[in-house]
Amino acid sequence: MASALKNLSAYDDGSLPAADEMLFGIVVADWNPRITHALYEGCYDTLLKHGAKADNIHTMQVPGSFELPAGARLLVAKHNVDAVICLGCVIKGETSHNEYINHAVANGLVNLSIATGRPYIFGLLTTDNEQQALDRAGGQHGNKGVEAAVTAIRMAALKRDDKEGKRKIGF
Repeated sequence: MASALKNLSAYDDGSLPAADEMLFGIVVADWNPRITHALYEGCYDTLLKHGAKADNIHTMQVPGSFELPAGARLLVAKHNVDAVICLGCVIKGETSHNEYINHAVANGLVNLSIATGRPYIFGLLTTDNEQQALDRAGGQHGNKGVEAAVTAIRMAALKRDDKEGKRKIGF
């Protein structure tokens, strides 16, 4: 669903599991810092709101969005986290660089998730202009960082339930 039709910060608080025993990694791109730091704040605050301990949240900054998958891999090598949230912003410019970066990040995170069985969360804004990015970094369409944190909590809980043999549906 397009974020213009859904607020990225809207979710059902009661449907999330407690995050008090979970460990998280957050990898943040430094490129477009006004936007990425707002995404980080939304993400970090949401994790804390749902019980994550500050000591159980490990953050790494990388130069740009292209480096998010590599940064995520380095973070996991250092900290055995339940889920890794990758936050960045690629704004379309005069060239097609955005397509290459967006695809590379998406493919990199999918490959990491499949290869490791660990959730790597795609918190990358892929906008046409800076205003669209600001609207999704705490503006009129909410904060993609909040959505990424909620996704990480849900996926970390699924991973833990699977380890404990608590599958509720499926195979």
